[in-house]
Amino acid sequence: MFDYADKHPVIAMKDIRKTFSGVTALDRISFDLYEGEIHCLVGENGAGKSTLMKILSGAYVPDSGEIVIGEKHFSSLTPRLSEENRIVIIPQENFLVNCMSVTENIFVGHEIVGKYGLIDREEMKKRIGELLNTFHVSLDPERIVETLSISEKQYVKILKALAVGPKILIMDEPTSMFNKKDSGKVLELVREIAGKGISVIYISHYLDEVVSIADRITVIRDGLVVNSYDNGNRDTKLDVITKDMVGRPVEQFFTKEPAKIGEMVLEVRDLKLKASSPKVSFYLRKGEILGFAGMVGSGRTEVIRAVAGVDRYYGGDVILNGEKTAFKNPGESIDKGIAHITEDRQHQGLMLDHSVVENAVLVGFRNKIRTFFVNQNRFPSMVKDILDGLKVKMSGYGQEVKYLSGGNQQKVVLAKWIFSEASLYIFDEPTRGIDINAKSQFYRIINNLAKQGKSVIMISSEMPELISMSDRVLVMRDGQIIQEFVREEITEEKIVKAALGVG
Repeated sequence: MFDYADKHPVIAMKDIRKTFSGVTALDRISFDLYEGEIHCLVGENGAGKSTLMKILSGAYVPDSGEIVIGEKHFSSLTPRLSEENRIVIIPQENFLVNCMSVTENIFVGHEIVGKYGLIDREEMKKRIGELLNTFHVSLDPERIVETLSISEKQYVKILKALAVGPKILIMDEPTSMFNKKDSGKVLELVREIAGKGISVIYISHYLDEVVSIADRITVIRDGLVVNSYDNGNRDTKLDVITKDMVGRPVEQFFTKEPAKIGEMVLEVRDLKLKASSPKVSFYLRKGEILGFAGMVGSGRTEVIRAVAGVDRYYGGDVILNGEKTAFKNPGESIDKGIAHITEDRQHQGLMLDHSVVENAVLVGFRNKIRTFFVNQNRFPSMVKDILDGLKVKMSGYGQEVKYLSGGNQQKVVLAKWIFSEASLYIFDEPTRGIDINAKSQFYRIINNLAKQGKSVIMISSEMPELISMSDRVLVMRDGQIIQEFVREEITEEKIVKAALGVG
């Protein structure tokens, strides 16, 4: 249990207020943090968590309020002031340089310099080795970042933050790219960090891990602090936190509604990604939600990318609506009615510097507007009903999507594909990094797609999601489908045992 007796906060944010284009993001929020404490911040996407942390890191200037660091008082911070006070944030977004090595990324901007002002690569190599050993991370320091998996890149981001010796470490959704086993490693790492006296602000939508790790939990809703809980005994109730976040109990969130399952839509026969790969076969019917389970690296995403024409495959057949196909690129699969919603929405699903409406019409407008000249003023009315139905929180259709919360960005990706009027939807980790309420909305949307006769493939690492939403679940391991479970048979224990290869 964390001992607060005779201690003073290392940082205190008092009555912080922030608005964007007249919309209140933070409304007189107060928040503090003690040395060596793990203080978890939870709330829906758009609740104000990231905005509060960006004020602390100097990225945003508050409209009013005060920030106290030790004995120093500030009306606002700059990135330099934040750095001088050893405040380090690990954001959700990828800020790594893909063409550089792991070591270069960790020390870029903070290179170790030796004699004559030259970069001391040996000392950097030694330091990265110490970091890897201290925090028990298995990673080749010489690997080029673009060759790493998403979860490996997340480890690099964490090590990069630790390399500068932070006093306050802000971790925004640090386990969103990990399976359950690797998430456990990250939680152990966070405990080690706090044990060394570093104060941790931990933001996560995974409430079970929040309760397992937090000394305190603060809940934000609509820019206001709703409640703060002392979690020293790790016994704060999940349903209490959930109700604070969204105003209703968790059991009311989602239940799959039955949909009529019809004829065969997709059949994959003996698909081989490489000459040495095992054969993969499966099918999908109209109105069906087919779940894909398996550990990270099991081959789930790779198989589906090949089916959707993103990657080439070595052999086998892909039969769509009775017609044998071999898509050379995603454009061909789009033309045949396949919507591929990738797990990396920011880099593969959105044009971040473009508006909500431009992203929403990106795929479908070419089939709906046949004239040579395009009147962009027509776009908002074309996607208004879709965006309204998805309840996208935005200041207006012209707002750039990079300023939306993660959940709202995901909704814009989905709006794009709904507007394209696809018939087969592939969701790769559809609710990763979004809050409970947004997840509930996504489940209803996926349900409605199935009820409309659309076919759905859902790749997910979240067991409750697979169990509640899938008509069938295929479990992959080592590049092949190990087992299939139909709805009545689907349980977490069965899926995990099959994925891990235990009897």
